[in-house]
Amino acid sequence: MTRPSPEVRALIDRAAAAFPPLGTEMTDIAEVRAFFASRPAPALPPLPVAHVRDDDAQGVPVRVYDPCRHEDAPVVLFCHGGGFVLCDLDSHDDFCRRMADATGAVVVSVDYRRAPEHPFPAGPEDAYTALLWTAKTFPGRRTAVAGDSAGANLATVLTLLARDRGGPELAFQALYYPMLDPARSRPSHRENARGYFLTADHLRWYWDSYLPDPARRTEPRAAPLAHADLTGLPPAHVVTAGLDPLRDDGLAYAEALTAARVPVQAHHYAGMFHGFLSMAAALPEAAGARETAFATLRTALGAQ
Repeated sequence: MTRPSPEVRALIDRAAAAFPPLGTEMTDIAEVRAFFASRPAPALPPLPVAHVRDDDAQGVPVRVYDPCRHEDAPVVLFCHGGGFVLCDLDSHDDFCRRMADATGAVVVSVDYRRAPEHPFPAGPEDAYTALLWTAKTFPGRRTAVAGDSAGANLATVLTLLARDRGGPELAFQALYYPMLDPARSRPSHRENARGYFLTADHLRWYWDSYLPDPARRTEPRAAPLAHADLTGLPPAHVVTAGLDPLRDDGLAYAEALTAARVPVQAHHYAGMFHGFLSMAAALPEAAGARETAFATLRTALGAQ
């Protein structure tokens, strides 16, 4: 079994120490959100992007990051992670700024409704509404969907909805350590259940909040790995981390896409942990992985 380097171990321990005991000692959503709201804002100024605006996508709040390099630049619809329960436009602001800067694409970040107040299927339906708005606002442009963790779940669901509902056409899907298995049945959920920042208790609480009705946990829009037909989906890039409970979710989805003859680029980082792409400032390997992820997206979209 892969063990983290001393540098990674220290970063995991710092991140875990700053994170509340979700799903065990802390389960009240108001208390959880108050905890995160009380944390200090980043000290560094945001990365400049030519034009950033908040907008309304038919009732769904979005934030648009436009590097303004080409009038016909491609577009990426981004869904943030957070277990369907946490995070928002601000939590992933830096990540989206860096994606727009590195790819030259317009990035549309979606503030979908969160559980437990708004359980499934509110999240994917909000994301699809934002996708339709994006296609109308930026017509004729190559468009990708992307997301991290729970947001990667929503990105995979968007490819299914776009295929089955007649559009919009998608050119690519970028999935960063996707959260796809409500049953949490694969080996990595046991091997990495504790000690690597994201825990089995977190995931249980996230899924219970998002899918309180167990009968819905095999619906394709909730659990894309349960979908029997993945044919006709756009090419994919799947990033996984060896120390992540969600490792096998991503690996299994990449294999399922390949079996459905969907082109897949898979990058696995054995010594990394969940969320590492957002920790590039503290970890050189994470910085290199994020650079590779954004370069893959840029190439797939033909961005300049």
